[in-house]
Amino acid sequence: MKRLILYEEVSLMKEIGFYQDRFVDINEKVVPIQERGHQFGDGIYEVIRVYNGELFTFDEHIDRLQMSAEAIDLEIPYSHEKIHSIVTEGLELSGIKEAEVYIQITRGIFNRQHHYPDGPAVFSMTIRHARKIEATARDKGIDTVVLDDERWLNCYIKSINLLPNVMAKQAAVKAGCTEAILHRDGIVTEGSSSNVFIVKKGILYTHPATKRILNGITRQKVIELANQQGIYVEEIQFDLHMLLEADEVFMTSTSMEVMPVKKIDNIEFTGEREITNKLISEFQKLLS
Repeated sequence: MKRLILYEEVSLMKEIGFYQDRFVDINEKVVPIQERGHQFGDGIYEVIRVYNGELFTFDEHIDRLQMSAEAIDLEIPYSHEKIHSIVTEGLELSGIKEAEVYIQITRGIFNRQHHYPDGPAVFSMTIRHARKIEATARDKGIDTVVLDDERWLNCYIKSINLLPNVMAKQAAVKAGCTEAILHRDGIVTEGSSSNVFIVKKGILYTHPATKRILNGITRQKVIELANQQGIYVEEIQFDLHMLLEADEVFMTSTSMEVMPVKKIDNIEFTGEREITNKLISEFQKLLS
């Protein structure tokens, strides 16, 4: 009987979407050709993780969504509370307990011109199964490559215009790696879709939350956890030499959580990962 109930629960799960005030099938064709997100990448987004049916750091993500909206002169069409209601209803309809909620807001539908129109923005959302992190992957760590950071100068805005990030990720994949570590003139910024941390002599370093990086929600949580555990944190710029001479390196993101780096280009990191493993353990406690 127990197996039958579990099977029924799984069979009811479905990935769904939301567009212009209605829930839609995930494969339904709903975006018009004149949509500015489609034509210009004129919009913003957030990805929120759901663990065992519970939204994780929802408020922090929506606060950052609002910040991104204000930075590009975009008015979010729903209140914080309304977005929470839509997401919650979507999760109930999907039946997915381990999910990634993707929220996107664009400037909407208008004749193609570079300057943008006045009018309401368009809110869309998808709810999908979360990408599973295998325990062996975290135990082993990931391989990375170092690339020039060729993105625009306002990386703190979570824009849907992600072509440079896409190209960096693709270069990493072509090199047989999971992620790219980016730098501007030798100063390490972040990954193509993650933040970078290093450990040197017991001190945790990461690039400060300037316009040059996205201030990741997981990044913020890891810094909080480090402070709680008495691990000294320096939010300062550091160069490639310091990166490659680090005792430990790890990356953070909503999808990867806290992920050790095993290799950067041809340099392997074979230390004990004492601080990295401590922060992984503390982060996992937040999810239980």
